Amino acid sequence: MSSFSPSYSCHKLQESMLSSASSFKNYRGILNWCVVMLVLSNARLFLENLLRNGILVDPIQVVSLFLKDPYSWPAACLVIVSNVFILVALYTERKLAMGSISEKVGLLIYIFNLTIILCFPMVVVLKLLSITPVGGAFALGVYTILFLKLYSYKDVNWWCRERTQAKARNIYYFVFAPTLCYELNFPRSESIRMGFLLRRLFEMTYFISNVLSIVFQWMVPIIRSSMKPLQEMDYSRMTERLLRLAVPNHLIWLIFFYWFFHSSMNFVAELLRFGDREFYRDWWNSETITYFWQNWNIPVHKWCLRHFYKPLLRRGAGKLLSQSAVFFASAFFHEYLVSVPLRMFRLWAFMGMMAQLPLAWFVARFLRGNYGNAAVWLSLIIGQPITVLMYVHDYYVTHCQDDPTIAEAL
Repeated sequence: MSSFSPSYSCHKLQESMLSSASSFKNYRGILNWCVVMLVLSNARLFLENLLRNGILVDPIQVVSLFLKDPYSWPAACLVIVSNVFILVALYTERKLAMGSISEKVGLLIYIFNLTIILCFPMVVVLKLLSITPVGGAFALGVYTILFLKLYSYKDVNWWCRERTQAKARNIYYFVFAPTLCYELNFPRSESIRMGFLLRRLFEMTYFISNVLSIVFQWMVPIIRSSMKPLQEMDYSRMTERLLRLAVPNHLIWLIFFYWFFHSSMNFVAELLRFGDREFYRDWWNSETITYFWQNWNIPVHKWCLRHFYKPLLRRGAGKLLSQSAVFFASAFFHEYLVSVPLRMFRLWAFMGMMAQLPLAWFVARFLRGNYGNAAVWLSLIIGQPITVLMYVHDYYVTHCQDDPTIAEAL
């Protein structure tokens, strides 16, 4: 009788394929199945919406988001006026470089200029009722970007003067470049690739039309049907409307991310031959809230790190205090960009941003790996619709409840 050969053994030390220790490639088929099921379920919802409501997208309504009167463009005029603040910054830097004014005087001019940049458009949007909420948000967004850019312009030129390196004044290139951090010399690409430029332009047109279609066809009916449950404080129906709103809201957020951070910013970068194209990193793999905020919006993250977070550390502030200050500033600008165009102050965006601090601590402390990533995605999918519903409800109560026509439409 021959002895049993080890080569005939059918067992070895190994984990089950669906265990956490298994290789990621073992999940590929399941992930593809999830994608197919997601597409099919959303296709069903789209067809159901179309059969129930018909086609709701109206070009006139789209235009009315931006303009109340097609012959009056107040938001665009407000953006054009912002050129005055650029000229003030340029004039101040020239005087500082020549030694015509002292650093203290220059700092006072900058403080005044930057304060007016935030206050002037806010007052105009609040007082000029012909500016629509979307037009107001666009104008305030432009002024906020200009505020961050000119703050960086001030800091970098001051650093250069300290090192006796006051040189170039390429401020207008910097104003239009897809970055918030000023430098004397930016990395430049060799040439403009027309094929790349046209692809990005096509994406910009295609995806913004998708966003508008989802808003009018999908989100508006859900929001209209949510007003009564919100007024009656019917929590079960409110939860159902929130979950229904979460899908289109998240789709819009994802599409807008790609439209803005990839298509639009790469289009501008290619047009200006701006070389640094790192506008985002792999935030979708975030296992902590902190990693997400550090990687989904690289231009803002670089600005905060360079002009806010590190200066606070150099002045003796602790890391926790400095991080909290960054979140506080971010919360302020989120609220500024939402409350002012809507002409009401409810602090929902501010509180939503500040809630990221304890959430970041909780996820980093108690959740790891896939669980942390799931928590990040859950906060994105559920957190934003809650804020949207709160603002829509308050806007309805503040502006529409007394108007029978609008109230009946909602």
